[in-house]
This record gives sequence, structure tokens and C-alpha cells, in this order.
Amino acid sequence: MTVVSKDDKNLQQVLDKIAAMDEPRKGIMQRMHDVILAAAPELKPRIWYGMPGYARSASTPVIVFIRNDDLMSLGLSEKATLKPAGGRDGQLIPAAWFFDDLDEVTEKRVTEIVRAAIE
Repeated sequence: MTVVSKDDKNLQQVLDKIAAMDEPRKGIMQRMHDVILAAAPELKPRIWYGMPGYARSASTPVIVFIRNDDLMSLGLSEKATLKPAGGRDGQLIPAAWFFDDLDEVTEKRVTEIVRAAIE
């Protein structure tokens, strides 16, 4: 009997969720998933509110998440440590970014956001 870890089960659920999406969003969301894990390989994927989320472990709060609703977005939970460059806009801190595709510049920015969120 093969024993499958909770992390492996959670990863498979995330991959299945992405695989069930329609193209071209499926490819874009898969790439976003790959960029997040490349930026922070220590993060563990799991389904969070029906979409992919990424946390330090299966039992800790999600820090980064991606959504595929009317718009695709990258978001940070309140557990992220992101501090806005250039200070706050009043009491607002950037916590969500919408995207409709990924290019090299966007992937680089996502990497920066994810790394800042887990510092």
C-alpha cells in the first residue's frame, strides 16, 4: 500500500483544480502556480476557498493565493508580511493584483511579491 502525504494530496487537488479550468486560463494559471513555487519552493499548495492557496505547511494559514473568477488574480492573505514599497496609501496595503496573461516582466513581479510576502 502506497502512503500519500497530506502535502502530496493537497498538491494533487491544486493541480486537478487548475487542470479543470478552460484554456487559455488553464495554461496561465498553471504558469502562475509554477512561478509561485519557483519563487518560494517552501510553500505548500492547497485548495483555499475553492482556489489554489499557498502556505508554509498544511496546518498553517495561506499566505498567497490565486483566483480564477471573472478576473484572474494573485492575492495575499492577512498573514502575508508584504510592506508596500514607497509606504502606505493611507491604511491601504496592496494585497491583490489582476492579470490576464503572464509575460517575463509580470513573472518577475510575481516572484518579488511572493518573496516579500513570506519574509
